[in-house]
Amino acid sequence: MTDTTSPTTATGPTPVTDRYGVPVTATKGDQFSSFDVGAFEVPSHKDEIWRFTPLKRLRGIHDGSRVTATGNVLVSVAERAGLTVESVGTDDKRIGEAGAPRDRVAAQAFSSVDTATVLTVAKETVLADPVYVTVDGPGEGELAYGHAQIRLEPFANATFVVDQRGGGTIAENVEFIVGDSAHLEVVLIQDWDDDALHLANHHLQVGRDSTLTYTAVTFGGELVRIAPLATFTAPGGTVNINGLYYADDGQHIEHRLLVDHSVPHCTSRVLYKGALQGDATSNLPDAHTVWIGEVLIRAAAEGTDTYEMNRNLVLTDGARADSVPNLEIETGEIAGAGHASAVGRFDEEHLFYLMSRGIAEDVARRLVVRGFFGEVINRIGVPEVRERIAEAVELELQSSGI
Repeated sequence: MTDTTSPTTATGPTPVTDRYGVPVTATKGDQFSSFDVGAFEVPSHKDEIWRFTPLKRLRGIHDGSRVTATGNVLVSVAERAGLTVESVGTDDKRIGEAGAPRDRVAAQAFSSVDTATVLTVAKETVLADPVYVTVDGPGEGELAYGHAQIRLEPFANATFVVDQRGGGTIAENVEFIVGDSAHLEVVLIQDWDDDALHLANHHLQVGRDSTLTYTAVTFGGELVRIAPLATFTAPGGTVNINGLYYADDGQHIEHRLLVDHSVPHCTSRVLYKGALQGDATSNLPDAHTVWIGEVLIRAAAEGTDTYEMNRNLVLTDGARADSVPNLEIETGEIAGAGHASAVGRFDEEHLFYLMSRGIAEDVARRLVVRGFFGEVINRIGVPEVRERIAEAVELELQSSGI
């Protein structure tokens, strides 16, 4: 994906080109993207894509007042048969293949890194065991940028677990490229330290008759903002985008996604679930989560089948969840499309049912929360990861006193 719109001047629109200077054509509904930091205005709350983000907490990485990094984020992964691990320059033609940055911070990250990590699963290779990738932050008070790409060649099959940890300020672009008839599952766990600030653009590109299952799990960090974009290159592609997040006082967690159906007969399913809890005695900002889900079905995307859902469970007073689903349809020739979102407290009927059977109220509340998240956790294909996430939810519940 390349620049898709351009600013207008008194002499007319500026020509749109990709990073190699090749002209491209803008299409209605496209989201502006560019590899050039200067192509983006400084974010403000007047901008739709930034209106929920607390800009004063971005430590200057959004407005140019702090852009010098101590280095790149550290990516660690063990090489194995069928998997190639490379460190390449950002002038490598594969870099940026899945999409250009869609906001100023992501563009700053792209222009500030000198190397990118590329993980390639060879054609017709099936990796029986998950590939574990570790991404370490630069440490408290430090700033680092990153760029990584996971790519499956045609007919490959693999699962990646990306564990993001540590502290500091991190801005990055991550690409997931799934070749024709390939199948990729990726689980990204943002388990940052309390001081971490993490902003990322994720680019999901799905080929003909291929499947990508993407799950983002967010527990740690002071402020985490993840923006995935899913695109299809040919008919028959399927993308499943799942998310789970749990916010405490002082945390802002934001997931802002776009699924762009531009070719016929593709399928997308989106399911995110989040919980929030606060502490009336805390001096920290209230817990705040944001979920923005956009699905665009273009005129050429006949036979599209899509559905997106977001559910938020507010466990205590002093916590806020914003949930905004959007669906734009440019053709009537689709298989199905829908969306739903909700923000609420405990289901009193569920609590009453459990308590009427002799279960104490605090235990009943925990059971309701576990069941609430179970739908997302059970979609993860790696048993040890499911157990780890379930344990993390349990620890959050214990800390809340529920």
